[in-house]
Amino acid sequence: MSFIKAKNLVMTSNDTIVALSTPPGIGAIGVIRLSGKDAITITNNVFSGRDLLKQASHTIHFGTIKDGDQVIDEVLVSLFVEPKSYTKENVVEISCHGSNYIIQQIISLLIKKGASAAKPGEFTLRAFLNGSLDLSQAEAVADLISSDSAAAHQVAMNQLRGGFSTELNILRDQLIHFASMIELELDFAEEDVEFANRDQLQDLISKINLVINKLIRSFELGNVIKSGINTVIAGRPNAGKSTLLNALLNDDRAIVSEIPGTTRDTIEEVLNIGGINFRLIDTAGIREATDAIEAIGVEKTMQKINQSALLVYLFDVVNLSVSEIREDIERLYKPGITMLAIANKIDLSYNDRLKELQLPSDIKFMAISAKENHQIEELKQLIYESAVGDKLSDNHTMVTNIRHVEALQKTRTALDSVMNGLDNPVTSDFLAMDIKQALYYLGEITGQVTTDDLLDNIFSKFCIGK
Repeated sequence: MSFIKAKNLVMTSNDTIVALSTPPGIGAIGVIRLSGKDAITITNNVFSGRDLLKQASHTIHFGTIKDGDQVIDEVLVSLFVEPKSYTKENVVEISCHGSNYIIQQIISLLIKKGASAAKPGEFTLRAFLNGSLDLSQAEAVADLISSDSAAAHQVAMNQLRGGFSTELNILRDQLIHFASMIELELDFAEEDVEFANRDQLQDLISKINLVINKLIRSFELGNVIKSGINTVIAGRPNAGKSTLLNALLNDDRAIVSEIPGTTRDTIEEVLNIGGINFRLIDTAGIREATDAIEAIGVEKTMQKINQSALLVYLFDVVNLSVSEIREDIERLYKPGITMLAIANKIDLSYNDRLKELQLPSDIKFMAISAKENHQIEELKQLIYESAVGDKLSDNHTMVTNIRHVEALQKTRTALDSVMNGLDNPVTSDFLAMDIKQALYYLGEITGQVTTDDLLDNIFSKFCIGK
């Protein structure tokens, strides 16, 4: 696999870099990582114990780190000899006590002996430049580190293991075959021959577009899994929104009162259902505001609804008429937002007016009692199914990165040009140009095609030490 690599980054790859790889702050241990040709030599110069230059890869050694005669700390040194390491370079990991003073003393000593301070993401950048990971896998490392739910972890692991890359490379290899056949036609232009079967190329592009469209659609779910699903609880004052929030969280997070308009600002908490983080937002009651502060709260409610992926409309089954419920739904319903209509207070009354509602088919309904915790677990399941359903599975490739989506969209546009060229026959050189454009955009995702600015932008977002 060939890479167009950033020249200034390749030029510095001979340096040996060092950084703290564990979170900064006082802890039981700190892990200092070095990578580069001289990583083992530099460490050996300050390590008192076995001669590290004579030890095998993937071994751990006890000893001390010394600055001259002064012992800084007792440590464990782990060796990873190239190419059997994360970066495919010599890598050393020094496990020391988690004192900030000790860590800084050791890092300063290693720099004095010839190492350079690592930049953000430089270890993973080297893994990419040395062919250990492709670019989408490298980005998955950052997603894995920041994952805070089982689903986000699962999606990141699938991408890190190459699930996304494998799917893209299959498409790319098939396109390369046709591109080479069309290039061959250009060499025999005077003989007017066709080596690339146009019907087969059209079938291939149709199949590729199906896959690309599926991947683009997956971003909607993949992105919310990565960042959490914004779930707004909205309704009129005294509908029981704060009581419902407390019931879902199994905690007294929001103030509950019989006085209408108690919630003036939004309250946000995270609820994990089935490995997915739902960012629950309890909002001010929707009504004509009685003062300026409440008016701001209602305005914020509408803003949060517009930004949500899932809207839980909660209404009082006792005191609200069918026409009022319909009025609320008409006011709150927004295209593209999944909406649940939840009848509350069924412990007080469950009258027949609900049968008259005739909700739109895309709005799911359930009756609960937030105060009595009735049907709360069932509501959690409905929330999960409405947002995720059966879309999440171990073998389902999912896009979570906006950069990947944009590249896929550009690929699709280039392939549409190829299809237009096949429907309205154009010369082979125009077909070849459009196919090359599609290959270029696919290559941007996995890193077959890169630029300095692209790599700088991606890896600058990593933490130092990774």
